[in-house]
Amino acid sequence: MFNQLFSDIGILWAKYGHVYLTGIANTLILAVTATVIGCVIGFFCGILQTIPYGLNDFFLKKFLLRLLRIVIRVYVEVFRGTPMILQAVFIYYGMPYFFGVTFKNIWTVSILVVSINTGAYMAESVRGGIMSIDVGQFEGAKAIGMNHWQTMLYVILPQTLRNIMPQIGNNYIINVKDTSVMFIIGFSDFFAVHKMVSGAVFKYFPSAFLEMGGYLILTLAASFLLRKLEKKLAGRSDYELVNLDQLVMTAGTYSLPRDATSPFDETNRDYKGETK
Repeated sequence: MFNQLFSDIGILWAKYGHVYLTGIANTLILAVTATVIGCVIGFFCGILQTIPYGLNDFFLKKFLLRLLRIVIRVYVEVFRGTPMILQAVFIYYGMPYFFGVTFKNIWTVSILVVSINTGAYMAESVRGGIMSIDVGQFEGAKAIGMNHWQTMLYVILPQTLRNIMPQIGNNYIINVKDTSVMFIIGFSDFFAVHKMVSGAVFKYFPSAFLEMGGYLILTLAASFLLRKLEKKLAGRSDYELVNLDQLVMTAGTYSLPRDATSPFDETNRDYKGETK
């Protein structure tokens, strides 16, 4: 049984291996591109949803921010609550009916569909990541004169990115698999190649077995690389904190005493005034 299965897989790969590899390449390009664009959409929506406003703010500002949050909420609920395959059908076949827009490049509509779908999921992940940051971070940035966009760019988003990196990786892995629904509009991804080959040689299960193994390899490789990236963003764990007992006050600034062990050269230390 297994000998026959692996024999059929070998025959398929020998004859259509280059076609499978082309499908894998198309899947990876679409998944990576759509995940990056979806993350940009998600971060943009997340920031917009967290712009603060109070009762004393100008009426137009409050109205626009509330309207913007409603629009983002509708976008998120619609694209999270409907299957991606129907979104692809609606955009590719429905746009000519409603707006007279026809897509001539299948890559364009495929990237558009997967990106806005990913952005809907990332918008909530980013919003949750921003809200999980301690409020003291916002207050500290405001105290030194930062506006909302500066606070987000330099203080909040770097921490948010580290916190939601597992979710970004999860969305990428989902995209690797869910791009298979783009065959409905004629996109030649890995799954579309399987449909074509199995229909040509009538060996559906061997091709499906090969397809499953290929997807598993792609997702396992992505998981491995993402775990490495998470560890990199987390920083080193072998650092040592300075003992407060070693610190002395020098002209209103804490610094190490002259006889303390330090990797820095003595002449590079900052001593302002005499030690108290």
